[in-house]
Amino acid sequence: MPAAWLVLPTYNEAENIERIVRAALPELATAAPDHHILVVDDGSPDGTGEIADRLAAELEPVEVLHRSAKEGLGRAYLAGFERALASGADLVLEMDADFSHNPKDLPRLIEASSDADLVLGSRYVPGGGVTDWGLFRRLLSRGGSWYSRMVLGVPVRDLTGGFKCFHRETLEKIDYRKMHADGYGFQIELTYRAIKAGLRVKEVPIVFRDRQEGTSKMTARIALEAVWKVPALRARGRSYTF
Repeated sequence: MPAAWLVLPTYNEAENIERIVRAALPELATAAPDHHILVVDDGSPDGTGEIADRLAAELEPVEVLHRSAKEGLGRAYLAGFERALASGADLVLEMDADFSHNPKDLPRLIEASSDADLVLGSRYVPGGGVTDWGLFRRLLSRGGSWYSRMVLGVPVRDLTGGFKCFHRETLEKIDYRKMHADGYGFQIELTYRAIKAGLRVKEVPIVFRDRQEGTSKMTARIALEAVWKVPALRARGRSYTF
């Protein structure tokens, strides 16, 4: 059975971190007996890192990677990928720590990885959806995915989502260390690099729920910045060699 590592980046998630870890562990266990959760905390001033350390001391599959400052979601994920692969991960999953992604969907992503190189938890395929969002947020997300899909010329419906499952070989093939973008742009670039490398990308429907505790890190500026960077990503894609 593959060793599965779930990477959870955190910044000021004290209200959520213990609940998400305890909810994710049994779901991972059903699909991957060899499973681990890596919390990547960017020096949260609200004590998230200390809570994660307590969980790691109590729960054997949990580890914590402390980073000294907030450097962005993409950099946190790259550090997490590096640690997971160095520790022997066969599958690397990424998920938000605020319950926007349902831990009960983890086994479905792992199962789907049996015939895909990259599995995406997708809001915009049949069976997927979003709850608790206002009209502006829905338009921003759908519009960003549509625009990115058109500019990049790819068939994936949900390019900006952050619920993914990678094979080790996928991350190695796309040379994840050379990622340029952050935030939404980071998620777009991960998937685009996989498609350009000729890898199999599969979308699994999920229902995305807006966070119930804590403060959202997403702003209109971050989302729009990703949109602005899509043409540059396409230009770089012409020079990709895998």
